Amino acid sequence: MFSVGTNPIEKVKAEKDGFDILNEIETIASKGYEKISPGDAERLKWIGTFLRKRTPGFFMMRVRITGGRSSAKQLTALAEIAERLGNGVLDMTTRQQIELRAIKIESVPQILKALESVDLNSLQTGMDNIRNVNTCPLSGLIPNEHLDAYPYTVEFTNLFLKNKEFTNLPRKMNVTITGCLENCTHPESQDIGLVPSLKNVNGFYHKGFNVLVGGKMGSGGFYNAQDLDLFVLPEDVANLCAEIVLVFRDHGLRGERTKCRLAFLLELWGVEKFRAELEKTFFEKYGKKLLTKGKDLRREIETDHLGIIEQKGMELYSVGLCVPVGRIFSKQLKELARISEVYGTSEIRITPQQNMILVNVPKNKLNALLEEPLLAQLSPNPTPGMKGLVSCVGIDYCNLALIETKGISLKVTKELEKRMGKDALNQIKMRWSGCAAGCGNHHTADIGFQGIKANINGKIVDAVHIFVGGKTGKDARAAEKIMELVPCDLLPDVLELIIKNLNLLKNVRRDIAAEARVVMVPASGE
Repeated sequence: MFSVGTNPIEKVKAEKDGFDILNEIETIASKGYEKISPGDAERLKWIGTFLRKRTPGFFMMRVRITGGRSSAKQLTALAEIAERLGNGVLDMTTRQQIELRAIKIESVPQILKALESVDLNSLQTGMDNIRNVNTCPLSGLIPNEHLDAYPYTVEFTNLFLKNKEFTNLPRKMNVTITGCLENCTHPESQDIGLVPSLKNVNGFYHKGFNVLVGGKMGSGGFYNAQDLDLFVLPEDVANLCAEIVLVFRDHGLRGERTKCRLAFLLELWGVEKFRAELEKTFFEKYGKKLLTKGKDLRREIETDHLGIIEQKGMELYSVGLCVPVGRIFSKQLKELARISEVYGTSEIRITPQQNMILVNVPKNKLNALLEEPLLAQLSPNPTPGMKGLVSCVGIDYCNLALIETKGISLKVTKELEKRMGKDALNQIKMRWSGCAAGCGNHHTADIGFQGIKANINGKIVDAVHIFVGGKTGKDARAAEKIMELVPCDLLPDVLELIIKNLNLLKNVRRDIAAEARVVMVPASGE
């Protein structure tokens, strides 16, 4: 039995496994929202159903889409659910999932059945579970990838999904398994990040992955994933990831919630002890010794896979469409599903940057596709500012957010483009999180924003902390905070000054961070 202590969620889990709520959802739904106990409100997150305090009586449902791969049939089903049982709004997340808004508890059982009918589910997408497993959205299609990692995301997901061995972790686990050479999935911010590698084993070179562990965003601070000095062959990927999770399950901290992620076990133990424990358990179970790391093949650039990209072989193309701040509406989603059938092979892929990609489009259909009216809204050739823009859900629907993010981020970006010209934002990634949880990945951005409330001359206003200089890849670094409590109304003025000096700020280090604090808004507190 795991230690409970004063952690309220551990007490909820000690009463019964969170996943047991799946067997009780029909009864809970029939009784209505007002009858849901606080414990069951937490357990509902094990089936991806989240009570939204800002909209009493309404829930968000988060749909698991492994590796971001979806079909026209699936997206049509999601659009119809959103239309009939929600408010027609759907949001894509930085974990390549889709969230449904304004769902009533009475509708949850039928939604679960509707999802199952199109091979989707919302299981284990919240609380102390392994969340949606990420991979490169163009895995298997682009010539400049090391290997197609998607099959291993599916294998690992099938191993832990609906498996109670994995439903009582100290905290959540974020995992990416990628063969992409261009850093499209931010493995440095993941609890487990598998990155493309090549290693000489017994005189032969093998393709596989190096293993990073302990990365995280959010509460408790940003942690860069640490090198585990471990190379894993493709056939061992699912089992190795599972063993890492089980070591975390059995030894991870279960006290203060902000100190329970894998990063804090590594901080307590050190990488060497963690690796030794993993090697022991892996050998006991599979009779294999762990290999030391191979050559990291990642390049220096970060890509988003937007635009028209030639796939490997047969004159087929992917068309990456920018979905502004990841929000799409049911009618748009239905139309996108239709377009994927007409011009491609009914497959749509979701990116960690909250965009969507049509794949397998023949060359002779490209021109007609680009004339479709929907592509004026979801452009394959967005302005540089929109191309690099990511935003969390914000205060509209999130319990934790302190400010509205999607609308503000769009407004600020458009104002900057108007003032400075669109090219001024070229290759600048701006990412917004509505609070310290960091769901907008602001620590990986050229310019990152964390929502906060500021007391300015006795008035409480929406504000942000501003971070600069985040970088992904082999030499990843977290963006550094250079300004605090900047009112959102002042952002166009402040950002115009920052962007003009971004060549310096993109390479910010701690010893020059103080010089970058060009604006500090006086405040009496947060």
